[in-house]
Amino acid sequence: MIHPNMAAIDQDVVVSGLNVGKTFAAGTVIALQDATFNIKRGSFVSLVGPSGCGKSTLLRLVSGLITPSSGEINVHGTPVLGPRSDISMMFQKATLLDWRTALENVLLPTEFQRTLTKADKSRAMELLELVGLKDFAFSFPAQLSGGMQQRVALARLLQTGADILLLDEPFGALDEFTREHLNIELMRIVAEVGATTIFVTHNITEAIFLADQVVVMTSRPGKMAKIIDVELERPRALSIQTSVAFNKLVEDVRDTLEAV
Repeated sequence: MIHPNMAAIDQDVVVSGLNVGKTFAAGTVIALQDATFNIKRGSFVSLVGPSGCGKSTLLRLVSGLITPSSGEINVHGTPVLGPRSDISMMFQKATLLDWRTALENVLLPTEFQRTLTKADKSRAMELLELVGLKDFAFSFPAQLSGGMQQRVALARLLQTGADILLLDEPFGALDEFTREHLNIELMRIVAEVGATTIFVTHNITEAIFLADQVVVMTSRPGKMAKIIDVELERPRALSIQTSVAFNKLVEDVRDTLEAV
């Protein structure tokens, strides 16, 4: 869970930020301002807000791909100074290598680290089975649908062994039916591996359906306008989206967005 008070930090907090800001263009563009947060182990946090509000910037700051202009981000109690092995990130596009099979794409992060072992290949096959693609392990990206490619990218994300997963609109380019199906699969997989997850989306329904908490961000300069707890039972079925409780949350997020 996210807690706006840094004094609330405890041993269960795996990602935290204090007064985090990020500027670009020699300080003339303020992408993120005064972000203070704690994210607890195993929680799923969705970030929503207008385009350009700093959602993806915050994700990249946590990943270590970029550094804060002010403030500090800590993971497992140590400052984020660059990319880390305990953090893995997935983008909107699957970015698979066309000349490699699904299995070979999943194995790519391990190949960067060391020589592959039989155990690595077995683990990759297990992950492809986890995402429902065991029968397509030796297929090339061109032979897979967009949704299937994203499943391969998700398996590759898990192959890293990272316990913190960052997903930047991973299903944004997919049709609604495929997106809903992958949302259910993502919830199941994240619960199974016990990962701490930060998920960026423009889709309010998706944000609420997946999350334990939804962070609503303001227009640039991006700030955390409101943190909304999603106290809905898990596991969740798509039918929960028609419930009164779910739609109250949708209204709360939408009202907050309209106010910022």
